[in-house]
This record gives sequence, structure tokens and C-alpha cells, in this order.
Amino acid sequence: MSERADLLEAWRDHLSQSRRRSPHTVRAYTAAAARLLDEHPDAGWPALARLDSRELRAQLARRRAEGLNNASAARELSALKGFIAFARTMAGEEDASAPRLRGPRLKKPLPRPITPDDVQGLADEVADAASAAWIGARDRAVLLLLYGSGLRIAEALSIKGADLPLGETLVVTGKGNKQRVVPVLPVVREAVADYAARCPWPIRPDEPIFRGAKGGVLNPGMVQQAVASARKALGLPDSATPHALRHSFATHLLGAGADLRSLQELLGHASLGSTQIYTKVDAATMLENYRSAHPRAKKG
Repeated sequence: MSERADLLEAWRDHLSQSRRRSPHTVRAYTAAAARLLDEHPDAGWPALARLDSRELRAQLARRRAEGLNNASAARELSALKGFIAFARTMAGEEDASAPRLRGPRLKKPLPRPITPDDVQGLADEVADAASAAWIGARDRAVLLLLYGSGLRIAEALSIKGADLPLGETLVVTGKGNKQRVVPVLPVVREAVADYAARCPWPIRPDEPIFRGAKGGVLNPGMVQQAVASARKALGLPDSATPHALRHSFATHLLGAGADLRSLQELLGHASLGSTQIYTKVDAATMLENYRSAHPRAKKG
């Protein structure tokens, strides 16, 4: 195996095993690293570690000349910065931080629902941008709980050590101390288990599992701040907030055929009227998709 292949294999393993990135992200980030190596064919870890913002800027300029748009360029930059930081770690450098380089300016897009791909992108981006691997695993687990189980952020942060390991369902206590049972998808269980294994603080049965950097109970504002930075990096609208992941959970379930009563129970709404708003959201989404995809759809 060539040195180039060894470098890419190490980066791919780091992304998939150490950082627990999705297969889509692993492919995209590995491809970005491969393109950089095409410009530096003889580089090993020490040479890659010496690449700075000037080289990254030149690489982005080459990609932009190939037709890369702003949002994709921002994603590419995130991948390259992560690759250089990894190279600095592999080269044994004391400072293993990424080069400082701001991404392209992104036009504020029109409000749109958070798609499953956007959710995965947000979860991966907050993990990649975290100051420590365990913090990245923590934030990723929280976001997947919001989208995968339809939790409010306070409900996700109230999960205690006694709830671990998570099963196929979870009993949560919502507004008005009302309890409900929510589903827990395999990807969500895996993300929470990954965080629990990485957390440097003891997880006690009677205490919340999600901890701040200094060991205290995690503040919701820290999750909101991480999502705000991630959506900016990915070019997502300001409406892509942690709470919007719960809305997306409801909208996507309704679009898949869930009935309103079942959705009301899953969301913990006191009245059906609070749940009925999603019928309007889903109808608007379907109409937008129809107008953009159907060749004979009328605009108006």
C-alpha cells in the first residue's frame, strides 16, 4: 500500500472509529483529503502538518474554479481543517489545532424544514467542531435524541445514569410532570452509548448523564451555541435550532403516515390542537416539493 493510501486509510479510520462520523461524512471528508494530497503528492504527516491557511485558501480557490458553491466550499474547508489538525496530531506536534481560516460568506437561505440529511450534517458538524472528542460525542448524542425521539432539549438533558443503557423505548417526564414513552432508534442508542463511554466524569444513577466541560450539569445554552456555529458553517437557516429538530421529528412522522393522536402522545402535547399545526407544516412542505419537482406544476 502506498504512503498516500496509508494516509487516507488512517484519516478514514479516525473519522469512522474515533469520531464516529456517518458513512456519508466519512466519504466526503476522505475525498476532500484525497484532493489535497493530489496537490501535495509527496507529503507525509510532518509535511501535511506544516500546511497553513495559505495552502488551504489556494485549495479552496482551485475547488471554486471547478464550480463549487459557497455551501459546499464551507463543508470542504471544515473537512480540510480537520484533516490538517489530524496530521498535526499524527506528526506529534504540541499544537494540534486546525489552521485559522474563515469560510466563504453564505447568503441567508429561505426558511426550510430540516431534512434528515441536514440533521445528520448538524450532528456531524457539532462533533467535528468540539474542543474535545467526548464533548463532540455528547453534543451529537443530544441532537440525535431531539430528532430521533422528538424530545425537548430539557427532556434530553434530564436523562439519568439509571436510564442507561438505553433500550428501544425511554420514559421521559415532560411539561406538567407528565410522563410518556418515546422510541429510541439504534443510531440514537449508539450515539448515547458512545458518549457515555467517552465521558471523563462518573455517570451516577441518580444524576443527569450529560455534563459540561467542568463536570457540572450541561447547560442548554451550550448545545444551542454549538448548533448555531454548525448551521452557519453548513449554510443552514437560522431556523435550524435544537428545538426545530423536535419539529422535524413530528413533521417527518406525519409525512410518513403517523396519525395525530399517536403523534400527540409521542410529543407530550396536552391538547390535540398543539399537534394539528404539523398538518399545515407538512402540507406546505409537500406543496413546495410538488412545485419544485413537477414539470407542470403551477407557481403561485
